[in-house]
Amino acid sequence: MSADSGRPARRRASTVLFVVLGLAALAILLGLGTWQVQRLHWKEGLIATIDARIDSAPQPLAAIEARLAEAGDVDYWPVSLAGTFRHEGERHFFATHKGHSGYFVYTPLALDDGRLVLVNRGFVPFDLKDAATRPEGQVEGRREIAGLARNRVDGKPNSLMPDNDPEKNIFYWKDIGAMAASAGVGAPGDYLPFFVDADDAPNPGGLPVGGVTLVDMPNSHLQYAVTWYGLAAALAGVMGVWLWRRWRTPAG
Repeated sequence: MSADSGRPARRRASTVLFVVLGLAALAILLGLGTWQVQRLHWKEGLIATIDARIDSAPQPLAAIEARLAEAGDVDYWPVSLAGTFRHEGERHFFATHKGHSGYFVYTPLALDDGRLVLVNRGFVPFDLKDAATRPEGQVEGRREIAGLARNRVDGKPNSLMPDNDPEKNIFYWKDIGAMAASAGVGAPGDYLPFFVDADDAPNPGGLPVGGVTLVDMPNSHLQYAVTWYGLAAALAGVMGVWLWRRWRTPAG
């Protein structure tokens, strides 16, 4: 048998292999595109939900607690509450605000019934971390607070994030248990299981700078979907041209 006699078989085998691999790659690209479309719908729904919540009227603290008990989610619901700040328990959360690095100041607010809630009063720059450098903002007496309820975080968001350092009072993720335990104000069980981000009402002396809640949620899933579907279309075109030329070229 001559060498030429095996060429048709090898040609058929290479064609089958090309088609199988091409179809597998095409399925992956289409799957990725479809996944991004699903993510697009999910993100649009999430943004619409957050927008609707933020635009709603502030609710009393009891209503927020009831929502948490019923749905387990109070993120971005406007809330109004009152109490006395316990400034000695300030917790400092590493953050950036309008291009500047510093800390969000979380302060225990003692409610009338004796319970506590950690309120994110706003941003201070690095050199004003020490509360003694901004005495005007350490407001005394009973205060009316308005802001947004924020869910607790049940675990470290990712392995790349630094560990919290309660001894130095520097937190990189919102571990409500560690923040409450290290505050030295009340017991961890006295704290409500969510945070409140204060609104942008000015504090005496201008610090902390309130209204720091981030609600900007990038939505690039449509571009990603177009990219994956575009690659799938390009691959389908390449496969079609290759197979057409293969069919047009004699096997011998």
